[in-house]
Amino acid sequence: MAGIRVEGFEEENVILDELVRRAPEWLRGVGPESDIVVSTRVRLARNLAEFPFIRRCNEADRTAIEKTVRDRIREIAAWTDLLYLDLISLSPIDRQFLVERQLISREIADATGARAVAIEPQETFSVMINEEDHLRIQVMHSGLDLNAAWAQINGIDDLLEERLNFAFHERFGYLTACPTNVGTGLRVSVMLHLPALVITHQIEKVFRGLQKISLAVRGLYGEGSQAMGDFYQISNQITLGRSESQLLEEVGDVVPAIIDYERKAREFLLKESPKDLHDRVSRASGILRTAQTISSEETMLLLSSVRMGVNLGLLKDLPIATINQLFIHTQPGHLQKLCSSELDTSERNVERARYLQEHLRNDSEPPRT
Repeated sequence: MAGIRVEGFEEENVILDELVRRAPEWLRGVGPESDIVVSTRVRLARNLAEFPFIRRCNEADRTAIEKTVRDRIREIAAWTDLLYLDLISLSPIDRQFLVERQLISREIADATGARAVAIEPQETFSVMINEEDHLRIQVMHSGLDLNAAWAQINGIDDLLEERLNFAFHERFGYLTACPTNVGTGLRVSVMLHLPALVITHQIEKVFRGLQKISLAVRGLYGEGSQAMGDFYQISNQITLGRSESQLLEEVGDVVPAIIDYERKAREFLLKESPKDLHDRVSRASGILRTAQTISSEETMLLLSSVRMGVNLGLLKDLPIATINQLFIHTQPGHLQKLCSSELDTSERNVERARYLQEHLRNDSEPPRT
């Protein structure tokens, strides 16, 4: 079957088991400015002209939308290895795993009715079907890589638009369920690791500056999520009246300044309070290596300090890719997938501590399962 690799419940489980045991491209820490910028994400919202917006769809509409998009994806010869997952058939743990992986949103994971996701094998892009809009196309790259991410998603959008009739208005542009997305339907988002700005109490000042220029600040999992491990997503809020190049420039002009602020804050900590900084990093490393039980929240906080310590040369022979993977692999969905069993909170805390000890024991090797 051209254009789709997955169909059927058992095959979906096999594919998810393969995904959990490898790192997505955006977590490898090899992109530009990757000491501070974890990833660049570009997202497009699109709707089919023949159907009402999702909130006005009945179940027959949702089923027809999913089938229409699936059939068109099958026609794209370049996507022969694409993974197509029916979200209805997945367990809550599997859906949580995909949210943690940044492949689907919490909204589509928690929704009801026909919905699916198509995933590129290296996880550089995914296409959510029947989220807030009929299609949510997203591309994710490691580090600060706006132009390459835009070029990739623009090509994906062209391939789909050749086969699907998107709702478009000559004056307003692409029509979307949320008015703030009308126009290009483009959301440009950069995930930054900003521990020094948090420690030096400058983070709120940065946020206030971003709000003045209509940029949004969100947590690790996007809209409605809290900041975890000093990770923040910076993105545009409004697309109407602005071109794709203007939106890319809007975010692209600001992010280098934030990177500079974070680097200066790290230099300040190294110069003014080196003992405190060394103590913070070494304590975090020690707890992660020896704890017998540890929560997800504490793990994120401690890994944040360790990641900063690695980038500042305070910890040797510990690859950033290892730390990046541990941020994701110690989340509840990933842990349970790795254990192949459902775990309650206390069991997850014990398994998380064991996993951290195992994968931090040999600093020179990335996590294996």
